[in-house]
Amino acid sequence: MQAILRFLSMTCCAGLLAAQAAPTASQQLLAVFDAIQAFRDHEDPMEAIARGRPAEATRIMDRSLAAIERRQQSSIDFLKQLRAIDHAALSERERLDAELIERDLAMGIEGHAFGGYTLVVGPLGGPQQSVPQMCEQMPFARAEDVRNHLERLRAVPQSLRDQRVLLEKGLQLHITPAKATLGGVPAQFDAVIAGKLEVLREPFRRTYPDLSPTQAAELKTAGDAAADAILREFEGLRDFVRDTYVPQSREAIACVELPNGKAWYAFSLRDQTTTDLDPQAIHHIGLSEVARIRSEMLHVIRRTDWFTSQPEHAKQPDDSLFADFVAFLRSDPRFYFTKGDELLAGYRDISKRIDAHLPALFSTLPRLPYGVREIPRFMAPSQTTAYYMSGNLKAGNPGWFFANTFALDQRPKYEMIPLTLHEAVPGHHLQISLSQELPDRHPLRRDLGFNAFVEGWALYAERLGIEMNLYTDPYDDFGRLLYEMWRSCRLVVDTGMHALGWDRARAIDFMQRNTALSTLNIEREVDRYIGWPGQACGYKLGELCISRLRADAQKRLGAAFDLRAFHDAVLGEGALPLAVLESRMQRWITSQAAALPPTN
Repeated sequence: MQAILRFLSMTCCAGLLAAQAAPTASQQLLAVFDAIQAFRDHEDPMEAIARGRPAEATRIMDRSLAAIERRQQSSIDFLKQLRAIDHAALSERERLDAELIERDLAMGIEGHAFGGYTLVVGPLGGPQQSVPQMCEQMPFARAEDVRNHLERLRAVPQSLRDQRVLLEKGLQLHITPAKATLGGVPAQFDAVIAGKLEVLREPFRRTYPDLSPTQAAELKTAGDAAADAILREFEGLRDFVRDTYVPQSREAIACVELPNGKAWYAFSLRDQTTTDLDPQAIHHIGLSEVARIRSEMLHVIRRTDWFTSQPEHAKQPDDSLFADFVAFLRSDPRFYFTKGDELLAGYRDISKRIDAHLPALFSTLPRLPYGVREIPRFMAPSQTTAYYMSGNLKAGNPGWFFANTFALDQRPKYEMIPLTLHEAVPGHHLQISLSQELPDRHPLRRDLGFNAFVEGWALYAERLGIEMNLYTDPYDDFGRLLYEMWRSCRLVVDTGMHALGWDRARAIDFMQRNTALSTLNIEREVDRYIGWPGQACGYKLGELCISRLRADAQKRLGAAFDLRAFHDAVLGEGALPLAVLESRMQRWITSQAAALPPTN
């Protein structure tokens, strides 16, 4: 909070210090940035600690409605302060920083009006997932760390009660998830309760050099009592979710069916894609990409041993050929592991193969390492295939690529290369870690993430496997196209369900006809799009933007095009809205072209 006080002191005392020089625009910007960061770290101390910044380690985020409104008002105040600064007096980089933070604040303020803050429980998130993972990025090296952990646990029951209030408010406002997506949520609560929160008790069972056996025993007793109190509150919240919240949740799946839903979906698309494209335009882009990729998939199918070993396949029409090939992929045991450890080992092997190719594609690489882990089993049945959890070098946390080992017969081997490229390197881990390690940037800027850029880059990274010669096996190459097709289908089904009248069955059918994803994965994905409107559209739109910029650079620079320099330029300012990226990269291409020797 010191930065907030410093800013207030600077502004309120200006009249009394008229004899002194007024703070420059740069100084004002830094003061506001520091104040915003201090406020955010105060509001979410666990996130600050995970980012390597000092914070009140005995506290957790206040989830009450009053705290949400307090954060909203603070965002409004900070935005006014930023807009009052003379941007013309800032440097080019400072102007970019100011504009991006202003956008971040403005979007948060605008989005608050729709009431999405009441949607605190769903298949992909909620306290049933976040609470059991409270230890994930916290330090446990000293007695103080475990005492801090105890105080955080003691705060959880009230947090759960606060979140129940938000769910009740959502019911009153008719703002709930679609009932179709909530079927597995009570089971997630059941799994947490059955597991007795052992993962939260485990730090009390460790030894610490500055903790006596008597003190350790006292802390363990207190920790067990705190975990038991959380479990009791979980049971009550589980009963409310199962018996009241799910039955009263909305039947309609479309975002436009929510209060002010049409405006809400338009906002979500604008927020998640950083474009002004309307649902119809995005839908048509998706259909065009589906048709293009379908043609490439058929070409790859004809390169497989499945096709060449059976001459009758050559006589099949394209649609039946595709359907038969997909049925083969979904049923042949050679494409599936039978043990979770084998799947994880396979991902680790691919990761190390990719690592060796990175210096040829990037001249700047992150220092932070990453690892591969299993998605926690209590949440695996309703989770997606994989996800990435960012780390922080200062905090001592590596990045983690989490892979789902539930239902191994739904996790095909031919998806593993593009998935690793996407979640680990050169996708999420490389891009996010580089952003966090940007020199001379305020933490606010380093931590910014724009969905279309972050996910667009990760999808673009899947295609870099071609440069790495990772797709020599046609089945692996089909897996790459499958993932690109999957993201293109998202443009179609997300807009279809939320704006164009599609039902859930139609979305599932469309993806079954156009991808080789397993039925389980398709159902999980469709439910994700229902529950997170617009988010899935960022992937393909972001990738198309980056790929278009690369094609333009190659065309204009010819033999002088340097892929490493291009990648460094794309990632050199961290995550950006697509329009800002486009403008910045066009200037980069022009400057590179101007430096070329004249042609005779």
